[in-house]
Amino acid sequence: MFRVLTIAREYGSGGGAIAERIAKQLGWELLDRKLIEAIAQTADVDTEMARRYDERVDSWFHRINRGGLENVAIEAGAPPEEAMFFDAERMAAFAKRVISDAGARGQCVIVGRGGQCVLQNHPETLHVFVYAPWSDRVVRAARRVASQRDIEDVIRLTDQARARHIRRYFGRDWKDPQLYHLMIGSHLGDEEVVRTIIQVIERSGATSAAGSVLPATA
Repeated sequence: MFRVLTIAREYGSGGGAIAERIAKQLGWELLDRKLIEAIAQTADVDTEMARRYDERVDSWFHRINRGGLENVAIEAGAPPEEAMFFDAERMAAFAKRVISDAGARGQCVIVGRGGQCVLQNHPETLHVFVYAPWSDRVVRAARRVASQRDIEDVIRLTDQARARHIRRYFGRDWKDPQLYHLMIGSHLGDEEVVRTIIQVIERSGATSAAGSVLPATA
């Protein structure tokens, strides 16, 4: 029986809104912005700091120099835990911890942040990828992005950042179908997508009660 849902999404696909609707209908906890807040609290940093490194990868220069900077801080008298700079790598490490804890609690919808990888072997988790035609994504993104920015560049760069994040911290391809039970296009309509995903979750409970095993892929 599925007790957790992870939703990975292309930027502008509407995956976040779909996740919100599913969480509301099921009465489950939505972990999207709230996930960033939980990571910030766990890491004892400001929420804006956590948001800055959300689904990002540190630059090669930062990665090369990170250890040296921390050693300098320790030599200057800072305790080791305070000398650890908060960056994308630390953000990813804390995200894994928070997502694992959420998966253990159940009844939650986790949006992005590598949830499909952290909980890949969690038998009670349904993994979904939401995509959309380029034209639909441009329209959605235009509602969120400042008018002076190139919408198409924002979409491409955001997708690239999410793909790099999954590759760097989990060693997987963001769009690898083997990571997901279901890859679905939001151009079917948000209502249809929400209904389909909820049906899979509810059917898993009925199938489990009947003593059968739901297939791992669809």
